[in-house]
Amino acid sequence: MRAVEVQILGQSYSIKTEEDEEYIKSLARYVDEKLKEIYSVAPNVSQAKAAVMAAFGIADELFKLRIDQDELDRMIDAKTKILSGFID
Repeated sequence: MRAVEVQILGQSYSIKTEEDEEYIKSLARYVDEKLKEIYSVAPNVSQAKAAVMAAFGIADELFKLRIDQDELDRMIDAKTKILSGFID
């Protein structure tokens, strides 16, 4: 494990990880952007509330992507069954 230094809202964080450094930095940039979006519409919100709001938004994106992925998986399975019927 190694430490990767990232900046979020001007603060440095040392992330201990086995992941690629550029990947970790891209995650930090993404979180930083989400927090800046929140502060742009609610500049007086506390840091804790901003973090929760950002986490909620990111979780929403994740859940919607999971739903989309499940739908794609079902479509692929259905088409695979149809195609395998032609081969048999």
